Amino acid sequence: MKRALICGVNGQDGAYLAQYLLKKGYSVTGTSRDAMASSFNNLHSLGIKDQVELVSMALNDFRSVFSTIIRYRPDEIYNLAGQTSVGLSFDQPVEAMESIVTGTLNLLESIRFIASGIRLYNAGSSECFGNTGDAAATEHTPFCPRSPYAVAKVAAHGLVANYREAYGLFACTGILFNHESPLRPERFVTQKIVRGAAQIASDHSKKLSLGDLDIERDWGWAPEYVEAMWLMMEAEKPDDYIIATGKTVSLAYFVESVFSYFGLCWTDHVIQDKTLSRPLDIRTSKGNAGKAEMGLGWKYQSDVNDVVKLMCKDAELKMHM
Repeated sequence: MKRALICGVNGQDGAYLAQYLLKKGYSVTGTSRDAMASSFNNLHSLGIKDQVELVSMALNDFRSVFSTIIRYRPDEIYNLAGQTSVGLSFDQPVEAMESIVTGTLNLLESIRFIASGIRLYNAGSSECFGNTGDAAATEHTPFCPRSPYAVAKVAAHGLVANYREAYGLFACTGILFNHESPLRPERFVTQKIVRGAAQIASDHSKKLSLGDLDIERDWGWAPEYVEAMWLMMEAEKPDDYIIATGKTVSLAYFVESVFSYFGLCWTDHVIQDKTLSRPLDIRTSKGNAGKAEMGLGWKYQSDVNDVVKLMCKDAELKMHM
């Protein structure tokens, strides 16, 4: 039985990954900064909380990271922890750097010292590329980060590549473009839109305030993207891969599709609020996952229209529970 350590197990990706690995027969240990105080709602939602061993680990504390790895001796470590909000990183840039960069470095150094063949997956981000324009980003596209979060992800990506080349570690970064699911918290705009539209359809008593609707994103389905993480760890050699659909639509398209699902005209219910826009936002983000298809055999199955339907169906069911 393989042993996996998932850092940030209660996040969207961590929870779906835990579910996926358990089905593969793994023994799964999940970390949180304070496992005693955490509710682990996402693990509850998937019905797997009792199947995951939950431990406290502070990713920015080297001793905490090192002792946890020594204790559990995982075969694979998935680094999905650290700050996840681009918007929050403008308000808390130090936390972004410490949780993402220092956290990644602590994992890499611990694996290097232990020298036991542990494989590491690092969560990269499409935010590293900045504006991609009409051309979908590949693994050779230069990074152009436009937020403290993205700067931190670029640094972590560089550390992983450096340790892979300098020390021979099996360490790889998955550069995942936007991927959504019902497990997204409402601070993410897609979930805010879906839940807002569901509530408006139910009682027609509110308006939904959103920022820039002209931004364009490459949206995929999160449960499919965690499979790509596992495939990277199963590869013969470690490498970095973009995971994306290659299809980009505007946020306005996403909003219209969600409201249409609930039989609503979005222009009757949505208010554009410029104060909700980020200081430096990305206009267009689009990825080319050709390398992952060729090297890993991975290809998306659900596009943005499927994502909308799946998220709306879940919200609709919860509204009637």
